Amino acid sequence: MAMTQTALVFAGQGAQAVGMGRSFVETCPGARAWFDRANAILGYDLAKICFEGPESELTKTEHAQPAIFVVGWIAFQLLQEALPSLRFGATAGLSLGEFTALAAARALSFEDGLKVVRHRGQLMQKAAETTKGGMAAIIGLDEPATREVCAEAGVELANLNCPGQIVISGEVDKLPRACELAKAKGAKKALPLAVAGAFHSKLASSAQPGLRTILESTTISPPNVPVVSNVTARPHGTPAEIRELLVQQVTASVRWEESMRYLLSQGFTRFIELGPGTALSGFMRRIDKSAQMLNVADTETLEKTKVDLTQPG
Repeated sequence: MAMTQTALVFAGQGAQAVGMGRSFVETCPGARAWFDRANAILGYDLAKICFEGPESELTKTEHAQPAIFVVGWIAFQLLQEALPSLRFGATAGLSLGEFTALAAARALSFEDGLKVVRHRGQLMQKAAETTKGGMAAIIGLDEPATREVCAEAGVELANLNCPGQIVISGEVDKLPRACELAKAKGAKKALPLAVAGAFHSKLASSAQPGLRTILESTTISPPNVPVVSNVTARPHGTPAEIRELLVQQVTASVRWEESMRYLLSQGFTRFIELGPGTALSGFMRRIDKSAQMLNVADTETLEKTKVDLTQPG
């Protein structure tokens, strides 16, 4: 019987929720140590914002990005502790999650990953504050029709998440027209998202020079398993190419559906979502129902995943 090929996928921005990571710390002493290291690197109490909020603080890009990175990393560490024999053959992460995916594949250290993500969050927050941008989800419209909407309304395709769910990005005053056009073309829903700015569009480009500078001074190693890039939907190459694609990723479309189809085509049949929320599991159900989706968002889901992975058959 063929071995089940497992890929790890890491949550992106938008998955944050007050209370995230708390159950890990309450039940696993190692989790508290990772939060302590994160607090020391950041110079403020990230754990407190994760556990207690307020939501308005946690949702800020500059906090949400390090928070999701840390919780995803802790989920990864605890999964490995719970199942030392677990082997994974590839990783991927949605937008911000790509940094956690690179850290899990040992291309980036936890410390370096956290520092980069913190700066990326600050740079993207600043880009959001200097441009009047936003994002909207288009539900139930295919990619070609959504591309027409974008061209007509003067906005951009931000995330190609799964069949029937695409996110568009652009100037705030252009999004209502884009949503109207999408509905006229048959979209079931077209609704603005609660995000700080127009990420994955040219409006975020002011964040790129700063991110490039930080990445140039960050140690990046060749990953020890393939890490699928959001920009190309193919595995990352050399450290220099990784840096370049992470800079491009700020303004490029996130090709998530294509990334998952690539992994499926490579024989991956089990995907473990790490970090807050279950958005990636939801996307996978729309991409390929036959794929096994597990997740580790808290101690309860960690326990369930452990049981699912240790049962024979």
